[in-house]
Amino acid sequence: MQTASPLTPSIGPWYKHRWPWLLMLGPALVVVAGVNLGFVAYMGQDAMVVDDYYKQGKAINQDLRRDRVASAMRLSFSAAYDPATEKLAGTLSSGGQALAAPFSIHLAHATQPQKDRKLDVIPDAAGHFSVALPLLERARWQVVVEGGKRDWRLAAAWHWPRQQALAIDADAPAVVH
Repeated sequence: MQTASPLTPSIGPWYKHRWPWLLMLGPALVVVAGVNLGFVAYMGQDAMVVDDYYKQGKAINQDLRRDRVASAMRLSFSAAYDPATEKLAGTLSSGGQALAAPFSIHLAHATQPQKDRKLDVIPDAAGHFSVALPLLERARWQVVVEGGKRDWRLAAAWHWPRQQALAIDADAPAVVH
């Protein structure tokens, strides 16, 4: 007659114990996270890569020329966004005088180009404008204000909603003696 010894536990198959499963959990989570990261990397595009750097450099020189024109005109732009009415309102002036010429406002999202917005604005005789702007996302926006004929340009960064209002003044023109 054989009796079971109380010191030796009954050993069952490995999958009935919790320790192998607990030890396999870490590597399994790493594999799932790696597959997820690979999917995100494959589906997301890098929008910052430019094909033609020479052409981009020439465009920067044109932008600098437009900045100098804005400085010579002593342009000043101010605007505030009201999320309740979904309107961007403000003024554009040249040397303290109202500028009633049409212009455009380009709002570029810091990281997602599909969220960029372009607004065409026609101010009244006093230089005031109000334009519809659907709900603006909390982000750092690059704001570029350009003349209707793209002959001048003002640019600045805007951290909305931390900065409720935006003011851009062209640099004073350099005095040559």
